[in-house]
Amino acid sequence: MKRDKIGGSVLTNFARRDIVQFKLNYEAGQIMEIVNPISTDEVQRLGHWLKVLDDPKRLRIFNLLMQGVQCNCELGDLLGMPRNLVSHHLNVLRQAGLIDMERDALDARWIYYSVNPAALTELNQVFSAFFNPARIQPRQFCCGPQAALSNLAEVNAANPVDVALSLNS
Repeated sequence: MKRDKIGGSVLTNFARRDIVQFKLNYEAGQIMEIVNPISTDEVQRLGHWLKVLDDPKRLRIFNLLMQGVQCNCELGDLLGMPRNLVSHHLNVLRQAGLIDMERDALDARWIYYSVNPAALTELNQVFSAFFNPARIQPRQFCCGPQAALSNLAEVNAANPVDVALSLNS
């Protein structure tokens, strides 16, 4: 494989060809714009929810709540955790808005926990939008040795056949 020395870095002809092709596609309008940009607020909310769910015990509690309404004692028994620890994690999930609580109508000492459907829907939407593979864009070369090749492509863009021929030699 033939290599060229450009700006102190070694680039293969394959890399040069990719850079030139990207530049030509970009100028032809074939490079997509960013798909579904995520707002700063959405990124912050997603980061907060991921931080809350990062704890394995909270994630296990949330998983059980996805199966239906539970009380503290049921969760503690299923997870083998003390009730005060379960209460702590439920409080963190509740403060994050991921779960709801409801007191028993007959005996207000009993509290039942469930997943907040609106928060779950929003979490799914933001998570899906953030991790959408269509958002991944090719690198746009604006610095480094590849930018020099990109600038070369600009100069030679008037006649792409000559550029392609020079890369194959």
